[in-house]
Amino acid sequence: MTRLDPNGTELIEQIDQAAMLAQAQAWSAVNTGTANLPGLATQANLLAEAFSALPGDVQLIDPAPVTGIDAGGAEFEKPHGQHLVLRVRPGAARRLLFTGHMDTVFPADHPFQAQEWLDEVTLNGPGLADMKGGIAVMLHALLALETSGTAEKIGYDVLINSDEETGSLSSSALIEELARGKYAALTYEPSALPDGTLAHARGGTGNYSLIVKGKSAHAGRNPQDGRNAVVAAAALTVGLKGLETPDCPVNPAKIEGGAANNVVPDNAVLRFNIRPKEPSAGDRFEAGLQALMGDIRQSHEVSVDLHGGVTRPPKPVDRQAQKLFDLVRNCGAVLGQDIGWQSTGGVCDGNNIAACGVPVVDTMGVRGGAIHSPQEFMIVPSLKERAALSALVLSRLASGDEL
Repeated sequence: MTRLDPNGTELIEQIDQAAMLAQAQAWSAVNTGTANLPGLATQANLLAEAFSALPGDVQLIDPAPVTGIDAGGAEFEKPHGQHLVLRVRPGAARRLLFTGHMDTVFPADHPFQAQEWLDEVTLNGPGLADMKGGIAVMLHALLALETSGTAEKIGYDVLINSDEETGSLSSSALIEELARGKYAALTYEPSALPDGTLAHARGGTGNYSLIVKGKSAHAGRNPQDGRNAVVAAAALTVGLKGLETPDCPVNPAKIEGGAANNVVPDNAVLRFNIRPKEPSAGDRFEAGLQALMGDIRQSHEVSVDLHGGVTRPPKPVDRQAQKLFDLVRNCGAVLGQDIGWQSTGGVCDGNNIAACGVPVVDTMGVRGGAIHSPQEFMIVPSLKERAALSALVLSRLASGDEL
């Protein structure tokens, strides 16, 4: 096993575990549910202050417009928080991308708002693992890099968005813009398992709404004059399951709409999710969906409109991406960390980055678990452990390691 050289030792020793923990705890104390715009604004300002310790310009970028469909089938605008962007040495020949998210799944009225020590190394709290601890890992790895003699050889962009937990719809174009031309990317989601295992290949995801408009009528006097939107939505639901394949699971999740018991309902909204395991699976599903919508329009004499689509493409691991995984594993071995990986059905901004042709490892954050639940926890020593891992990977990339 390669030993850590004096420069690497100096790089790692300066990482301040106590400072990282203090930041993660302060950030966790701010509720940043994706819809909590005041909380996200507070968090964005705290992060802007913290990341101003790095060279470059910190900006808060307005979200792109995003629309949703309400229970009545009407389109409405969904507000989002600003996204933080830091650009360092934009003229460098080799440039990297680092991404994280400031939002959590816990809204302001959720009972899970406080932190609790479970034992001397395990801290329970909202967003500590997913991913405010990860943001601290990113920041302190970059701070360590900037003290090294190799930092000037690379440039990088940092993106911390405000809407990852709901699909990054208001930041997807920004992710694509920042990913363009990058040599590699690291994303700071928590490890796939508490032992530090990385997520490898990922499936994709798509969220859809089908808006069905029929014709109302009296359910007793003249039902034949009506066109039942709920029945049409039910037929769409059955049809969707008929489109399901092993490489593209389909989950019809909710039918909304309807009317009083004595009225033929003229409105329904069907919401569903797909999980394509490779890009062509999503394309095949889309073709089948269009055919199904046409059949239901004709057989039920209703209108059917589509909102949504694939928001995160599948993330295969190609040769170049595998080299980045190997580099992370090798750096872990130097530090005495056993780094493995496994494929997962979960999705994140790493999917979006990989779709731009950029090799990415997207679980470089803390070790922890039970994310998206009140049992979420962070293994506190992993703050410095994972920052050291990132710092060493960055040092190797800055020193000219090739992917």
